[in-house]
Amino acid sequence: MEHPELLVLTGLHVTGVEAVITRIRALDPDVAVLHHDLRDVGSGVVRRRLRRGPEDTTTVVELDHGCLSCTLREDLLPMLRALAGPGGPRRIVLHLDPALEPEQVCWSLLHVLVDDEPVGDVVDLRGVVTCVDPGTWFDDATGDDVLTERGMTDLPDDERTVAQVAVGQVEFADLVVHTGAADPWTLARTDAVVARLAPAAARVRFAALDERVFLAGAGARRGHPDDVHAPLLRGEPPLGPDCGVRLLLFSARRPFHPERLHGAVDVLLDGVVRTRGRIWLATRPEAVLWLESAGGGLRVGHAGEWLDGADATVWEETSPERRAIAALGWDPVFGDRAQDLAVLTHDADPGEIDARLREALLTDDELAAGKSAWRALSDPFGWWHTDPCETADLPAGHTENKEEH
Repeated sequence: MEHPELLVLTGLHVTGVEAVITRIRALDPDVAVLHHDLRDVGSGVVRRRLRRGPEDTTTVVELDHGCLSCTLREDLLPMLRALAGPGGPRRIVLHLDPALEPEQVCWSLLHVLVDDEPVGDVVDLRGVVTCVDPGTWFDDATGDDVLTERGMTDLPDDERTVAQVAVGQVEFADLVVHTGAADPWTLARTDAVVARLAPAAARVRFAALDERVFLAGAGARRGHPDDVHAPLLRGEPPLGPDCGVRLLLFSARRPFHPERLHGAVDVLLDGVVRTRGRIWLATRPEAVLWLESAGGGLRVGHAGEWLDGADATVWEETSPERRAIAALGWDPVFGDRAQDLAVLTHDADPGEIDARLREALLTDDELAAGKSAWRALSDPFGWWHTDPCETADLPAGHTENKEEH
């Protein structure tokens, strides 16, 4: 029995997403479209809508705990599992709530067990389609608004910015559909950003959308998140400037001074669309930290350990790609430790960003003082950190993996 195809559809442009759904249903009348409305999830209420053929039903789902992960685990994933069973459609469209980031959902599809197996084992995950209104997306992707201010969620502890969601939706896309109009300058600048955020994704105007929406192109990730040690530039993004949009690759083979880095992170927010990559703090030489920013929001989380100093079991369990990359760049003193960040700017000077980050590295004298002195440095970063800072940052010792964010 062939597994049904699953397409994940996302985007902030609600009317554009609905137009794409209408087009998909016209192309395949038997497709099932599943959607969970999460605007009242904080109150423990989710509205599930299922469309298939002439049927269009909405069900109110009450959860014991109102949160995004509970919605995924208790209803969304089981519903997909049921649709993939006998009598189900040949194709399923998972229409994500605008507040959801597709990487989190796809990770759950591939790893969370439902009836003793991931949903990804019973569907053919074709990829992620993201709808973008070029007239509004750039402002969303570079702004400071949080989701609660837009009425996109009622979760009191959800401090994500609209920019983080907008950027995450495009960055994880296999196909980007322009579902709105814009003046030539705004359209060109938006295209310049998208070409660098998701260089492997196909791009199409809504008017030209056809059966290709079901086909994953060459180089498509098809819902599979990258490993934190994968190359930061997926595909072949343009490296030259375009409409003021530029890419900066920052790398260094010495650790950051935690306090100086904390003081410098604002340079990764102002005039910056996206920052993502691995960092190494002097106070915790074993830990790989993952840093990412979008618009006015930034977060840092624990993402594993460096291979240097790891036992043989860790080496055996590590992917061949990571072992090869580590071996090629191995430092006789620091092993595979390194700073690697990709910064996408639109109104910032990459040279200034590079200079500020280099000023945050340990000086030669601090480096010579040794690891015992480094551990004594003041460290304002918890294992999970957001910026702007909150007094409720998770305490040291609490760990989260990048894939679970």
